[in-house]
This record gives sequence, structure tokens and C-alpha cells, in this order.
Amino acid sequence: MIYNRILSVLLLSLGLLSCNSSKRDRGVPTVGFIEAFEDATITDARKGFMDALAKEGYSEKKKSIAVIHRNAQGDMNTMNQIVSFMQSEGVDCIGTSTTLSTLSAVQRIKDIPIFMCVTAMPKILGLEDEKGKKPANLSGVGENLNYIDTSFAIIKHIVKPRKKQLRIGMIYNQAEPQSVDAFNRLEKLAKEQQVDLIALPLNTSADAQLVVRGLLNRRIDAFFANPDNTVFAAFETILNNCDKNNVPVFTSEVGLVKRGAVAAYGADIYQWGYQAGEMAASFLKKGKRADLKVEEVRIRKRVYNEEVAKRYGFKFDNNFESL
Repeated sequence: MIYNRILSVLLLSLGLLSCNSSKRDRGVPTVGFIEAFEDATITDARKGFMDALAKEGYSEKKKSIAVIHRNAQGDMNTMNQIVSFMQSEGVDCIGTSTTLSTLSAVQRIKDIPIFMCVTAMPKILGLEDEKGKKPANLSGVGENLNYIDTSFAIIKHIVKPRKKQLRIGMIYNQAEPQSVDAFNRLEKLAKEQQVDLIALPLNTSADAQLVVRGLLNRRIDAFFANPDNTVFAAFETILNNCDKNNVPVFTSEVGLVKRGAVAAYGADIYQWGYQAGEMAASFLKKGKRADLKVEEVRIRKRVYNEEVAKRYGFKFDNNFESL
């Protein structure tokens, strides 16, 4: 384990050095992009971000932009190295995907515009000061928690409980502000809907199997995949254990439906990244830091996984799009 971590850091260091050319040498705008971990869903956000830049004329293929993309592989020490490297390279702006990347960049970088995506609004992240102002260099696209109400309500309309009272399980990351806020919100909503919400904390994906099995032992009727980094990283473990126990997984993230959840009402991750990429492209064209703002995600969808729905005998109306 220690050897693997040392090897990972050495490889990262070699990677950083290999592209350590100055901004003057590149001669074109340089965009950094930071991801916290490898994940099929999160990758869609980066694709969207880069596609938006390309549409506005900023493309590596056309050599009109230089891109420095780094992934921390879930390691905080690696993340700190990446943030320091981006700053030393003097990139023109930085795209960040997921909460950990955004918080790490904002806390250490004050002079480079940061365009966030796949994370919550600054207030939820605790990034607003006492006057309600966000960091001056923070821009991009965030999400509030209102949509979670709709996502959670889908379960009650679709799942028939084993007993009279519907029992829904979930995990949440105590280290992520938006994850804790989502749990608090859903706990209140469950009481209003007269649903039993059984929640357990999970702060590292390595413990996912143990925690999920603990929920399944409590005879839950459905699992709600709360939108946080730990759930993204451990989703296949969550899904495999739930499938073996015939417990359907619902979520508020479209990308997780593609990976096997039953249904969701939530942001399209690709479009989320695309929206942030449009903002980054606008900055590169205008160069106006005064225009930096944080928008709320625009595109949300009601979607369901047709194959999974069929397996559980669930039916969805025309308001839902089949994936």
C-alpha cells in the first residue's frame, strides 16, 4: 500500500515535470483542469467542458489552446501537488470537477479564475463570507439542493414497500458540506412524506461494502444514492450489493442512471461541464475578471434506465426519458 502510494506520487511528479513549459513557450491560452478521482460519470463533465471550449475556437487539435489535465486519484497529497503545479504554470484559468477539486483550488489559488462544475453553490460549500460574497476568482456552475426533493419523491411513487412503511437507505459523507446538507434536507422530507430514512455515514469509498451491507441488513426497500464524491467513487460497489438483495437504487444524477440506477431527476453531467466550459471560453475571449460569477446548472432531466426498470417491474410515464 505504501509502495503503491509512493509510486503514484513519483509518476505524478514525472508527469508534472514532463510538461513544465512556460506560458510564453506555449504561445496560446492555457487551461488547467483538475479532477479529484477517476469516474465514468465525472469524465462526462470534462468532455462537456472541453467541447464548449472547442466550439468557441479553443481546441488542442487546432493548437489554439494548451490544456493541462490532472486527476488526483482520490489522494489529497496528490491534489495539493496538482494545485501548486497549476499555479506555478501560470495557467490562464482552471476548470474543477467535483467538490474536493473546487475547494482545494479555491483555498490555495486567489489570482487565477476557477470555473467549477459538479458541485454545490458557494454558499452550500461554505465559500461565502459574512457579507454573502464568494471568492472573487470563483466562477462556473453549481447546484442547489431543491431538485433532490423531486428525486427523492420518485421512490415513494414507484416502489411498493415490503411492509406498510417504506424504508429508504442512504449514505452520506460527513466531510462534504453539500452531502451533509442533502442528508439533513432528506431527513426532514422523509418525515413529511411519512417514510423511514435509514442513513449511515461513509467518508471513504473503501468502506462502502461494509456500510451498504449494514443498510441492507436493516431491510430497506430502496437505496437513494446521495450526490457526493464518495457515492460516485463507490457506486459500483453500492449497486452490486443492492442488486444481489433485490433493492433498487435511485439517485439525483443522470450519469448514475446510465451506470445502473433506476431513475433520477437531476443534472446532465455532460451539460453541466459544457455550461462551465462556455463561461471559461467567454473569459478567455473577453479577459474580464469582473464578469466572473457562479450560475446555477441549467439542464436537468427526468430519466430512467429501461433495462433496470424492467427487471424490477417499474413503469415510468412520458415525463421520463429512457436511457
